[in-house]
Amino acid sequence: MFRRKLTALDYHDPNGFDCTDDSQFRNCVVWLEDQKIRHYKIEDRGNLRNIHSSDWPKAYQKYLQDVSCPFGVPDRQEALDWLLGLAVRYEYGDNVEKYKNCPTLAASSASDQAVDPLVNLDVNSPDFKAGVTALANILKIQRHDDYLVMLKAIRILIQERLSPEAIAKANQNREGIPVTLDKHVLGFDTGDATLNEAAQILRLLHIEELRELQTKINEAIVAVQAIIADPKTDHKLGKVGR
Repeated sequence: MFRRKLTALDYHDPNGFDCTDDSQFRNCVVWLEDQKIRHYKIEDRGNLRNIHSSDWPKAYQKYLQDVSCPFGVPDRQEALDWLLGLAVRYEYGDNVEKYKNCPTLAASSASDQAVDPLVNLDVNSPDFKAGVTALANILKIQRHDDYLVMLKAIRILIQERLSPEAIAKANQNREGIPVTLDKHVLGFDTGDATLNEAAQILRLLHIEELRELQTKINEAIVAVQAIIADPKTDHKLGKVGR
C-alpha cells in the first residue's frame, strides 16, 4: 500500500517493504527524516536513529508530535502513510522546476462526465483516516473508532455552526424591546427588592418562551389543517353495496 509513494521518493526497496516488520518500519522512518523531511538538526536525530533501543517508541512518539502528525504510535500504517505524504510534499517543494513540467496522465474517455469523488472513496485508506482525524482535531471533535461516524459529526458541525447562514445568523444583533418592570405585577413578594426584580425578569423570559412555543404549535396546526382540508381520494377503492 506504500509502494507508489516509496517509489516516488526513490526508496531502495519499495516492493519488498513490510510495514509490520519493526526493523524495516523503524529504518524507513529514520530514512524519511534523514533524506526527505529533515525536521530535526542532524545532531538531534540520535534517539530516532537508535532503532534497536527499547526507548525508540518514545522517541518516535515525540517525533510524530514535533512534525504535527495527527496519529500516534499505535496507528502504525496511518502514521507512516502521513509521513510519506509529508515527505512527498517536501520533495516536490525542493524540486519544483523538475516536477512541474512532468506530463499529466492521459484523460480517459469519460473525463468529460462529472464524477463524484465520493463514489470511489476508500474509507479504509490511511489518507482518508488521516484527513478525517486532522479535521476532527481542528474542530475539537472527540475521536471515534469509526471514521465514518467522525466524518458525520464533522458534517453536522459544519452545517449547523460553520455554514455561511449559521455564521450570519450568529452575527446578527438581536435587539430587544425595552421593558419597564414597574408596570408588570409579580404576583408575590419575596421581601427583597433585588429578588423581586430578578423574579420579574425570569417570568418575562418564561412568557416569551411560551409565546414562541405557541407560535410553533399554531404553525403545526395550520400545516395539519391544510392536509386535512385537501384530502386525496382514490375512487378505485370505492365500493357499492355491502
